[in-house]
Amino acid sequence: MTIGKQIRIERIKDRKSGHSLIIPVDHGISVGPIKGITNLADTIEKIAEGGANAVLMQKGMVPYGHRGYGRDVGLIVHMSASTSLSPDPNNKVLVCTVEEAIKLGADAISVHINIGSTTESDQLHSLGCVSKTCSEWGMPLIAMMYPRGASIKKEHDVDVVAHAARAGAELGADIIKTNYTGDPDSFKTVIQGCPVPVIIAGGPRMKSDQDLLESVEGAMSVGAKGVAFGRNVFQHESPTKITKAVARIVHKGWSAPEALGELK
Repeated sequence: MTIGKQIRIERIKDRKSGHSLIIPVDHGISVGPIKGITNLADTIEKIAEGGANAVLMQKGMVPYGHRGYGRDVGLIVHMSASTSLSPDPNNKVLVCTVEEAIKLGADAISVHINIGSTTESDQLHSLGCVSKTCSEWGMPLIAMMYPRGASIKKEHDVDVVAHAARAGAELGADIIKTNYTGDPDSFKTVIQGCPVPVIIAGGPRMKSDQDLLESVEGAMSVGAKGVAFGRNVFQHESPTKITKAVARIVHKGWSAPEALGELK
């Protein structure tokens, strides 16, 4: 990794633990202005107070949601998009460039790839091109690698998750964000097959705080380097408290029951 990437990547993780707690708030383009992101600046203030290391958003939202609140939180600009109204929501296309992200002050960029989708080849081509540009500029690249499409029967199956994660690493990503497989033993296979840091996605709202925190503890126990949770944080009744609870597991090694106890 170049010195430029090293310097920037330090801005999206905790210096002591080396792990990242990222809160994506880019959902407005895919599903609209849902609860929790209508007032982006207010939400980010709450998660920053909770100890988030970075927020992730589309380029157009940066002026409305970032660095106007006096807290040190890293900025990740997301470069992929599709909407739920599309005939093929799994077809992610590039809507930003690395150079644009640099001008916006980004500490890292992210690209979304759906492995198994009908447009997988185009998305992989885009990832390869973005990876090259990131290397030229010293910009950290987060690849969101999800098994999604008609050929994918179970999106959390260990074999397809491991394959998706490895594909991102093969094309030069510095961090992989992917699905948690549901238990530490299976997720360990994903970690072992991916030579770059892996963080887990949160996905749709989980049934309970306990389920959420147990997934964090399980992933971290076998070598995950952090989490990227959106709806499970910004739609929580207390975004600040749930962010703090997750941070205690990610950065301090607390157990899920210990962190859950702090929520009550």
